[in-house]
Amino acid sequence: MADPTPPDLPPADKIFARVGDLDEFLRGLDRVTQVLPARVNADEKNVEKGLAQLVLTLIDLLRQLMERQAVRRMEGGTLTEEEVERLGRTFMLLEKRMAELKKSFDLEDADLNIDLGPLGKLL
Repeated sequence: MADPTPPDLPPADKIFARVGDLDEFLRGLDRVTQVLPARVNADEKNVEKGLAQLVLTLIDLLRQLMERQAVRRMEGGTLTEEEVERLGRTFMLLEKRMAELKKSFDLEDADLNIDLGPLGKLL
């Protein structure tokens, strides 16, 4: 089946657009669970890094969505100069902290692009 989402959407928007078809999402989820191992490697270091990877991925996804919303609001003229400055500082601080956390867990940007199976890459 062809990809029903427009090709010019950013990757995160494509994922949200495609999740709208719940039946297809559930079929894809079934395919993913068939591939997953029956047992989890519960090594302490792997669990910690995996959890950090998941949390940082979600934070990065939310950051991207918030940045898009901020850009829309700036372009729409609904933000004051002070609000624009504050948002800019906030996003810069978040980027700096994310870099520190990725370094402490030995993660790269590519590690935060989790493969969602039939939905494709997250970011």
